[in-house]
Amino acid sequence: QAQLVESGGGLVQAGGSLRLSCAASGRTFTTYAMGWFRQAPGKEREFVAAINWSGGRTLYADDVKGRFTILRDNGKNTGYLQMSRLKPEDTAVYYCAADLGFGVVPEMRAYDYWGQGTQVTVSS
Repeated sequence: QAQLVESGGGLVQAGGSLRLSCAASGRTFTTYAMGWFRQAPGKEREFVAAINWSGGRTLYADDVKGRFTILRDNGKNTGYLQMSRLKPEDTAVYYCAADLGFGVVPEMRAYDYWGQGTQVTVSS
């Protein structure tokens, strides 16, 4: 099993930046791809970004492309989501997830383990 713990959320003004972290334990970190998802109040959880086991392949949702960067440090067993030029519509609970299938995919059903989430609030 993999245990995932997100951190780094908080309150930021529009146009600002935040870096979310996802600390992984349990299963060997390099045996899975990682993804970030978010869920705003009253909305369904949606895909944000994904990265393969080596960090060499990434995928982004259209509305975060160019503003968010997904990274991973396999030596630290940690994934990151660097968010810049934040907008109020980015306000959500952000979740990291592990995909044992090595894919870089946006579908939630592909992900096997999930963290508890961290709140990001962007004020206008």
